[in-house]
Amino acid sequence: MVDGRILIERRRALSLIAAGGTGLMTSPLWAQAVVDLHLPGGPSNRPMTTAFPGKGPMILQRSRAPLLETPMAAMDRHVFTPNDRFFVRWHYADIPLEVDVQSFRLNILGAVKRPLALSLAELLKMPRFEIAAINQCSGNSRGLFEPRVPGAQWGNGAIGNAKWTGVRLKDVLDRAGIAANAVQVRFSGLDTPPPDAPLFAKSLDLAHAMDGEVMIAFQMNGAQLPMLHGFPIRLVVPGWYSTYWVKALDRIELLDKPDTGYWMEKAYRIPDTPRGSVAPDAKGYPTVPINKMGPRSFITNVANGVRVAANAPLKLRGLAMGGISGVARVDLSADGGQTWLLAATTGPDQGKYGFRSWDAVIPALPTGDHKLAVRCTSESGEVQGLAPIWNPGGFMRNSIETITVRAT
Repeated sequence: MVDGRILIERRRALSLIAAGGTGLMTSPLWAQAVVDLHLPGGPSNRPMTTAFPGKGPMILQRSRAPLLETPMAAMDRHVFTPNDRFFVRWHYADIPLEVDVQSFRLNILGAVKRPLALSLAELLKMPRFEIAAINQCSGNSRGLFEPRVPGAQWGNGAIGNAKWTGVRLKDVLDRAGIAANAVQVRFSGLDTPPPDAPLFAKSLDLAHAMDGEVMIAFQMNGAQLPMLHGFPIRLVVPGWYSTYWVKALDRIELLDKPDTGYWMEKAYRIPDTPRGSVAPDAKGYPTVPINKMGPRSFITNVANGVRVAANAPLKLRGLAMGGISGVARVDLSADGGQTWLLAATTGPDQGKYGFRSWDAVIPALPTGDHKLAVRCTSESGEVQGLAPIWNPGGFMRNSIETITVRAT
């Protein structure tokens, strides 16, 4: 159930954000520790913070608008990322700090037969739907791109998996009645752009919006959707990057022609090439809006650069994702991917759009440095590759991840 109070309870940190974040960087609560993200193209050290309401220790990328990264260790043993450790990404500083749940309305307009203004109470009465799905920033792992590209220098932690509860977008659109000339559906929320900046709005083709999996969520991992994650409702687009997962959703517009707005025509576009990759000096290539995610896998219980016992088995565990299909296989390597030692044991399948846990035991490592690598193969047959991805947006990295350990 959505709480009927006017949120938010713990306003101190968010009120400081609204004031511009002044003083936060020097607060003892702000930089409690520093984490090294091992970024190749620039400074790697980031402060940790617990200053945001409802959040445990998070890697601070930016205070306003909030960019909070999940430490990889916080994902260990968690197929579903805890809400208090789930990454946060907003585009504009003027984010909603409170919402009156009684007066809030979700407006459905445009090429529809019956324009609607649905209250939260009306949405809550509709048939509910639940799905496990990974929410991953388009620029997750951008800080690992070489040559370096501009934008938030994320490590691998702009990603999380949750069990989302809400209503099917299809059911809401059916209630409004779709006009015969509708071709796309555009979504926007309560965050406010600065003067002369475009409203953040993203669009899906009508067939995708009506597939029965795209949803309007009001719960996250069994709890009320947190304010920082888009309270009171947000869009969930399983298998697609989170740029489409509009937070604090309050407007759905049916379009009679393709969306030509900034966030579709200019921003979040990738080269129309395999894996969205081009050479750093490439020019004049066609582009398309970013869309589906690919397979990825991570080691979560061993950090890069640690020492391990030589001549003793090494237990590894982690998470894998298939992108738009499930995880078929996870393989391990102790030589940086030159040879693959063994297949990991995968945990229960929680749904094709979510994380799947895995564990394995690497045979005894001799004294010295070793590059451990993990590779996922999806059920659709897509395999992570060693070759790096590069594009000027720093998008869609899903190359095989490696870490170095020293056996002593």
